[in-house]
Amino acid sequence: MMTTRRSVWQLLGALVLSAQAHEGPVAAADESPTGPPGTTVLTIFLRHDQTKTVDQINQHLKQTGWFREFPPAGVEVVSWSVMMGIGQVVTLRFPPERLRDVNILIERAAWGGFRTEFYPTYDYYKLYEDLRPKLS
Repeated sequence: MMTTRRSVWQLLGALVLSAQAHEGPVAAADESPTGPPGTTVLTIFLRHDQTKTVDQINQHLKQTGWFREFPPAGVEVVSWSVMMGIGQVVTLRFPPERLRDVNILIERAAWGGFRTEFYPTYDYYKLYEDLRPKLS
């Protein structure tokens, strides 16, 4: 599914607003990858441009400064996986005010090597483990 630029901005705007509007208790940082209050988690699909070889993609990323600048300062990589035949999936944790920095770096350095998709995310596994015995 191709994500339009407008829908990406709408999604990112909703992410910032939801992070700013969050109230109530939040799990300690060591209990969940969503982290402490005032942080948000974003999963980015970096889909390989399959018209290019891996060497061509890496050359593009080198020329744009991707390897030198990603992730931006103040942004933590929670996980980074390769999905064979698709691309890479990177999950980041950062304060919502750093969202613009993440977006600009993706636009400036990753585009041309990857098609990108953005998803606000949170860790569900602990909740699943807590609910499972109650609901089975």
